[in-house]
Amino acid sequence: MAYEEPDYSVTHQTPNYEIRQYAPYIVAETETEGSFRTAGSRAFRVLAGYIFGNNRSSTKMAMTVPVESQDAAEPVKMAMTAPVISTSDDTDPERYIYRFVMEAKYTMDSLPIPNDSRVKLRQVGPKLMAAKQFTGLRAEDSYEKHKAELLRSLADDGIGLAGQPKLARYNGPFTPWFLRRNEVIVEIDWESP
Repeated sequence: MAYEEPDYSVTHQTPNYEIRQYAPYIVAETETEGSFRTAGSRAFRVLAGYIFGNNRSSTKMAMTVPVESQDAAEPVKMAMTAPVISTSDDTDPERYIYRFVMEAKYTMDSLPIPNDSRVKLRQVGPKLMAAKQFTGLRAEDSYEKHKAELLRSLADDGIGLAGQPKLARYNGPFTPWFLRRNEVIVEIDWESP
């Protein structure tokens, strides 16, 4: 089954990543606490509740992709000088932000109002993003490995960051691990040569 994705065009491609120009899109987001492994299921329940009818008009909306997640630390705009590695551990919970992309047919004015105050609606973009695709399970080690590779490649190519890396997931839990599409995406500050 194909899910709707935000509209983008690939403007540059290397063996390690591609650069995409995204059109504006809207997300429903929530912030949650926990480990890398546990925060996602909490956030998913809150956001899925919103799109499956936990809103003032009881409107049911279609699932879209990707589901984005990132560390809730405030992003800082700066030039990349070295890879940034973040880890999480079950004894010291971190805060994460999870986002569901809303269907393109909605505007900020036409989206139903969430019943749950933890759900926030936000307009995103347009923005320039670097993306590194990988397959497999969404394990923290795999994400951290691919994030470090992307950040290292961007630094080597002199491309600065304009936001924090995010994990973008495109498949449901029943998709075999070797067919799953995952990406590390990060907003960049770069002009095409």
